[in-house]
Amino acid sequence: MSYKTRVLFVCVANSARSLMAEALLRHTDGNHFAAFSAGTAPASVDPRALSALEQLGVATDDLHSKSLDEFAGERFDYVITLCDKAALECHALPGAGEYLAWDFEDPATSHKPDAYRHTLHELHERIKMFVLVKSKP
Repeated sequence: MSYKTRVLFVCVANSARSLMAEALLRHTDGNHFAAFSAGTAPASVDPRALSALEQLGVATDDLHSKSLDEFAGERFDYVITLCDKAALECHALPGAGEYLAWDFEDPATSHKPDAYRHTLHELHERIKMFVLVKSKP
């Protein structure tokens, strides 16, 4: 079996954005990327995030909130933070090849209509670009 690029998405609660990113990367290119997500202060999964994924046809079966501590000692090719707070807290995470800091508005606190669908769309566009760029030999 060929090597998959390991990607860890990190947010504070691991309840919406990072879970959506994990599911989207698996959906977009699960053959070349192994996607994981965690939170610096994990909370319960936001059902609105799962609903948005399901409406897009993305599998949500194995998604659950996880602590960053669960990945202690593991190596990742990329650690991608999805909010500024997580970027500050995870800057010195050991075992990361490259850090990327993406900042997406938290749909739970957004005042936009269809905030979860909007965040999902933005994440999906960024992940498609990430896959395109990082898949080149």
